[in-house]
Amino acid sequence: MIRHLALIGRRTNAPLLAETGITRTFKVSAKRQCRAGIVESMSAQRKPTYLIAEMACSHEGDPNLGRKIIEAAAAAQADAVQFQIWLAKDVMVPHHPDFEKLTCIQLSREAWTQLAQHARACRPQMQIIACVYERSSVDFAEDLEVDAYKVHAADLSNPLLMKYVAQTGKRIDLSVGASTLTEIQTAIDWIRETSTSNIWLMYGYQNFPTRTDDVHLDYMMKLRDLFELPVGYQDHSDAESGAAFWLPAAAVGMGADILEKHLTHDRSYKGIDHEAALNPDEFARFVAMVREIEAARGIPTPKPFSVDEQRYRKYSKKSIVASRALPEGSVLKESDVLFMRAPELGLPPDRSDALIGRCTKRDITAYELIVEHDLT
Repeated sequence: MIRHLALIGRRTNAPLLAETGITRTFKVSAKRQCRAGIVESMSAQRKPTYLIAEMACSHEGDPNLGRKIIEAAAAAQADAVQFQIWLAKDVMVPHHPDFEKLTCIQLSREAWTQLAQHARACRPQMQIIACVYERSSVDFAEDLEVDAYKVHAADLSNPLLMKYVAQTGKRIDLSVGASTLTEIQTAIDWIRETSTSNIWLMYGYQNFPTRTDDVHLDYMMKLRDLFELPVGYQDHSDAESGAAFWLPAAAVGMGADILEKHLTHDRSYKGIDHEAALNPDEFARFVAMVREIEAARGIPTPKPFSVDEQRYRKYSKKSIVASRALPEGSVLKESDVLFMRAPELGLPPDRSDALIGRCTKRDITAYELIVEHDLT
């Protein structure tokens, strides 16, 4: 659904702090500098990227297609599958041009109940996120015992819905595309006034498919700094393009905590919400790619050298060797030493100053390692 409900808008060129009241609303924390060490410590224990399989309307109103999408999400080991739960009559005026279309593809409450049961049977650890648009859908989602909620950017300025969702106490993923900083801060305030629900900020450019030069990943990371909340990237790139993989990869590399990716049963069907949706086999490769990136990122602190690194050091690091044959009793001069690779590691070049002027205690052949116990 449901980009029809979103307030679509292009990124403006206005400076980040040009919004009215921004200096009042977003004061720099006095502890920000002190938190640097904490942030680094948290990074050292970084959790895996949380991967959301977004079904959206790819089910086309057919529960059987919904089951296929759920099975694909489970097979790829997604962390969550996201349901958009709505009835057209509750979210759109009857004279809207899309009203009939949405009425035709809406799923009944009974169908959603069966899909939730199917998701739990396919992969019990896969969470269910409900994207909701009004209070009756929240009530129904509570009956389904969903794990978390997503609030669409269309409702970021809707205090009734925001507070109603917050009353559940469950995590809330705030979609912040085409929203001002003040709108985001206000929504966060409403949630925090109501409950202690965890909040994630979900950034995405709301156009299908998204052009790469419209994406604003630096701004996404700025949101994390400003609000000190986990941030996720909602990718809407053309699923037929390489950007469908490398743009989310870039987001993970920059530090995004969450990825939301559209998943469909068959993109060639060219149904609703298909433009940015991956097929099941593509989604499995997508998840595998993200896990490989995580392995490559490692941690931002030194760790013991692996066996391979130790072997590399032994092979490549230079040691101090004799430039010529040095008889016993020779006084070491700068011209008597070279820095070269040798079969074994000896003293590193930065120790040479400590050797110059000392006498050899035995004969040392040319290109032999010069070590401490061979000198007076």
